[in-house]
Amino acid sequence: MAKTVDRAVGIDIGGTGMKAGIVDLSEGTMLSDRVRIDTPKGAHPADVLRTAHDLLELLGPDVEGLPLGVCFPAIVKGGRTLSAANISHDWIDFEAEKFFEDGLGREIHFVNDADAAGLAEARFGAAKGRKGLTILTTLGTGIGSAFIYDGVLIPNTELGHLIWEGDSIERFAAATARERNDLSWEEWGNRLQKFYAHVEFLFSPDLFVVGGGVSKNPEKFMPYITTRAEMVTAVHRNNAGIIGAASLAQV
Repeated sequence: MAKTVDRAVGIDIGGTGMKAGIVDLSEGTMLSDRVRIDTPKGAHPADVLRTAHDLLELLGPDVEGLPLGVCFPAIVKGGRTLSAANISHDWIDFEAEKFFEDGLGREIHFVNDADAAGLAEARFGAAKGRKGLTILTTLGTGIGSAFIYDGVLIPNTELGHLIWEGDSIERFAAATARERNDLSWEEWGNRLQKFYAHVEFLFSPDLFVVGGGVSKNPEKFMPYITTRAEMVTAVHRNNAGIIGAASLAQV
């Protein structure tokens, strides 16, 4: 393994699953196997913290003394979580960073989950070295987003909550909408076309990066999406949150 100063742990807390791994900070690659546990039902703070403990135990003794980054599906400002779309409302205006630091007994770096994925792709992936505006989207339980301008993160964008037909657009176009409504890949791709066309009209990005668990199957839905900007899949796909959270140790 690399030297300790070149490694960190990332924990990615999602609405459906919680994942963790040890990351090589010089290469932006996973040094350990990714471990995963289902997000506890209701995603209440105490249960999520207990699951974070369990993930660290699964990673074993190699995590001892390593910096830890945690990414979370909410608006994050000053260590507080300010929203709760797919998790318990207990997280609204909650001192989450201090809660995890006290509960895990160690200093952590805390960030929105899509922003963490954006950092991973900006530092080590599809958006590395790209000029102008990159918009990364994560397609999963909801739709997360990250804006990267000339390599710099603009935090806490929430494109999944653009209003569409009276509701958040993620209810219409997230990966869970495909499952919930039993849509074919083409039908879902057509919904995503509406989402990306709307976002492109509003922000005129230079690059779209598509992440989240579904990005491992781009051939099934991306042929149904047309944008002026180049559109690519995230290099780190569903590991991007872990890698981006861990990379906060470099800040």
